[in-house]
Amino acid sequence: MSRPNWDQYFLKLAMLASERATCPRMHCGCVLVKDKNVIATGYNGSIPGDEHCEEVGCLVIDNHCVRTVHAEMNALIQAAKRGHAVEGATVYVTNMPCTTCAKALITAGVRRVVIFSDFHDTLATQFFSKAQVKIDKIEVPPKEILYDLKSYSSARV
Repeated sequence: MSRPNWDQYFLKLAMLASERATCPRMHCGCVLVKDKNVIATGYNGSIPGDEHCEEVGCLVIDNHCVRTVHAEMNALIQAAKRGHAVEGATVYVTNMPCTTCAKALITAGVRRVVIFSDFHDTLATQFFSKAQVKIDKIEVPPKEILYDLKSYSSARV
């Protein structure tokens, strides 16, 4: 059983976070990492206390669902609420951030973005380039969780 490298590991965590998303138009997950430590996670979903798209449908304006807060924004907000500095962090996102999220990540001081899929209608790449934020696109990590039950059981005996 081979260990995932750090990028694969954190992207797998972003994939797991995306499973909590409540907008059927796109399930997106985000993990903010600094010094190989997770400082915040996020997924796209409604504001606290509001109805979810999966329950009442999407609220689409100009081809975007405005009911949901994007995964990147939720991760940034979570970091801020808990007092975690984002300056110099790497963000792992299942999809290329939208233009607005890219601007927020740049302004927060994120220095690297790791993704495995593109977003079809965004200026994010241009903004990241101007801000000298590195973008690394890697292959989708395996969805399976590599878990050796045998070694776990023997370690507990």
